[in-house]
Amino acid sequence: MKAAHPEVVAAIRVNPGETLRKGRESKNWSLPDVASRLNLTVTSLSNVETGNFDKLPGNTFARGYIRAYAKLLGLDQTALVQQFDHYTGTDSQGSNVHSLGRIEEPVRLSHNILRIVSLLLLVVLVGAGFFWWQDQASMRGKDPVSTNLEHVEVESADGTTQIHPLDEPEDQAVVQAQGSTSSLPLPAGNQTAEVAPTVPPVVAPASTVPAAPVHVVPVTPTTTVAPTPATTTPVTAPSTPAVPVAGAGLVNLNFSADCWTQVTDGNGKVLLSGVKRKGENLDVSGKPPLTLRLGFARGVQVTYNGQAVDLAPYSSGETARLKLGQ
Repeated sequence: MKAAHPEVVAAIRVNPGETLRKGRESKNWSLPDVASRLNLTVTSLSNVETGNFDKLPGNTFARGYIRAYAKLLGLDQTALVQQFDHYTGTDSQGSNVHSLGRIEEPVRLSHNILRIVSLLLLVVLVGAGFFWWQDQASMRGKDPVSTNLEHVEVESADGTTQIHPLDEPEDQAVVQAQGSTSSLPLPAGNQTAEVAPTVPPVVAPASTVPAAPVHVVPVTPTTTVAPTPATTTPVTAPSTPAVPVAGAGLVNLNFSADCWTQVTDGNGKVLLSGVKRKGENLDVSGKPPLTLRLGFARGVQVTYNGQAVDLAPYSSGETARLKLGQ
């Protein structure tokens, strides 16, 4: 048997999409109207009508489109599918695609959805990092904080070493001095005399038997007076005025109230540091300029090389800072 001529085979091939297009136009339906009814895109439906089946997802989907289109128009579905097979040179045997009222196209994930999901993930990561940073900061805040105060060690005459902070020590000394002053015992006043109770006379009970007369001796009440403590007045030996050494400055400090005091010479050596009590009179000599810090400036009178020093220009509140011998 001879094979058919190529021109004859080409003439037999009929595009089923052309038949579908004519059926649609006979009903005066537009392409978008049919596409919405079949749940297809206008582009896919246009490819069916023009015979561009290679632009569709595959022959199986193309047969499904043709069946659904033919059913909507009331045409023979089987004949149009056979035309499709002859037109494309494929075999429809084994195909599980049947006539469908609505055809769902392959779902493709939109790029916009990918961008939104990526943005949400980025926001979650940034938020998690921020909360982690706050948690670490709060944990660091709970650690003991080391103080930045500088201290100075002062060795006194009795061999003991005193440590004083250099950051506003006078304010702390004022509080300490005021606390020690408030805790002093009050002077004892006049005490009330204690009077012993009067002892009543003792009378012998009466008896039927006559007895010798009993003489009652009255008891004289006694008064006990507590002794008044004697007050002693401290006797201060007259002090000899100190004479400044050549090339050195002499500071005299006369305390009328408790006051924290620090004296530093020109080399930075601490000559005096501590709380001085009311009534003390000190002379400090050293290389000028002498730096003087007072925690309670109103409670001390200062002279430098025999001349009185006015502390008012150097006072700030209850404290004073000044340099002598500049």
